[in-house]
Amino acid sequence: MPALSGLMSVMEKAARKAGSKLRRDFSEIEQLQVSMKGPADFVTKADQKAEDTIFRELENARPDWGFLMEETGEIAGKEGKPRFIVDPLDGTSNFLHGIPHFAISIAVQDPKPDGSGWGDLYMGLVYNPITDESFWAERGKGAFLGHKRLRVSARRKLSEALIATGVPFKGHGDVEEWGKIYASIAPEVAGIRRFGAASLDLAWLAAGRYDGFWESGLSPWDTAAGCLIVREAGGFVTDYRGRSPAIADAQLLAGNDQLHSRLHKLLVGALK
Repeated sequence: MPALSGLMSVMEKAARKAGSKLRRDFSEIEQLQVSMKGPADFVTKADQKAEDTIFRELENARPDWGFLMEETGEIAGKEGKPRFIVDPLDGTSNFLHGIPHFAISIAVQDPKPDGSGWGDLYMGLVYNPITDESFWAERGKGAFLGHKRLRVSARRKLSEALIATGVPFKGHGDVEEWGKIYASIAPEVAGIRRFGAASLDLAWLAAGRYDGFWESGLSPWDTAAGCLIVREAGGFVTDYRGRSPAIADAQLLAGNDQLHSRLHKLLVGALK
């Protein structure tokens, strides 16, 4: 198996450094100071500290690169240079409620050659500080959990498939749309799970733990790393119309190579 490249090593070091602080804060969850960021969407000092740690580590390694981060927003880099896309704490609600299921997500995106915007993803890392699992991928080199090669599951039957999703909540998501999709998919599959961290849902799909995933209304920092990891593990990631943008976030349907098209057919039928 390939060793971590220099840049991936930097990304993992940043994630682990921020992750150790998140673990400490998680153990003292009742003492955290919480502020409102929006309806049912909290941001904690832990979130902000993690993002600052990651930013400082990555900026030190690549000072002329740009950033797109959940809390800070966009920081322009030197023209023609890639950017980091960072979610310092995906699964904030889980974190605040003492549920040990959250992750740090870091991706690298290249600019388009013609300078017209952002293009393909080059690297992706999803790190779970609680389980110390590091899911990562480099474009064209495959996806890995640590040094173990990842492949999406080989399940061919929807009746055996376990599907993940994100459920709309106050201020987020289209309840009616989600309900239609759920009503179409649920009767056909072995089960549906909602664990509350899209980056981990995608990483787990790449690892064969899930067979499919759908959600809408996400942001690039939620899904960028996961999209690349799934694709490098042999899976498919599209929007609801079947298009394959580098980062699927507003609409995301992912699945193994056997079931994605079947899930897409059910989804399209539900939204007619």
